[in-house]
Amino acid sequence: MNYHEYGKENTQTVILLHGGGLSWWSCREAAEHLQSEYHVILPVLDGHAGSDRPFTSIEDNASEIIAFIDEKLQGSVLMIAGLSLGGQVLLEMLAQRGNIAQYAVIESASVIPSKLTSALISPAFGSSWGLIQNRTFAKMQFRSLRLKENLFEEYYRDTCAIRKEDMIAFMKASTSYALKEAVRNCTAEMHVFAGEKETGTILKSAELISETCSCALHLMPGLYHGELSISQAETYANALRELIHKS
Repeated sequence: MNYHEYGKENTQTVILLHGGGLSWWSCREAAEHLQSEYHVILPVLDGHAGSDRPFTSIEDNASEIIAFIDEKLQGSVLMIAGLSLGGQVLLEMLAQRGNIAQYAVIESASVIPSKLTSALISPAFGSSWGLIQNRTFAKMQFRSLRLKENLFEEYYRDTCAIRKEDMIAFMKASTSYALKEAVRNCTAEMHVFAGEKETGTILKSAELISETCSCALHLMPGLYHGELSISQAETYANALRELIHKS
């Protein structure tokens, strides 16, 4: 797994995990806001543009990052925050190693599997892969994600760089992911974030994670999927900072 780092001179480490189909750059602005205080690490999840290996599973990604923390960061970090697929990887990390971080922030992660959605992914991408890499269509998709306009070129470049096999693999894994029972035993202070305008599955998942782990649920008024950490990065960085400082 490849990593981008900010604020290397700082001793306390924050890891930010990007969403599916994006890459480290979607966390860059938040990292820039945090780098004066923290050592911020942005992994590139497997199978995404800039990664060093194909996507296999959420569980494997979690194990890889834990191994990195063991090797480079003395076995634990101050905070890990993840969006969507990155949030699922974080939940899996907490299930595998409950003390991997002091704070864990899960944003917009689905933990309610959909067999139907998962089954439709392969045929859907098989028939529409050329359209996905069409610049005009990509622009429409990009706008539906409500990302900042200055991120389009990186979004389009990396969408084109992802192999179809990897896109199918991580989307099937994401739509099939279920919360592990072991996550109940984690010692991290957990927080769940979701936009009020997210899909029903994401909102129900946020409630399920909060109830299962007895942790705080933060519903963000008027926000859609990923808007907080990507399009309101300064607000997001301040929220992460506040969670640390208030304890």
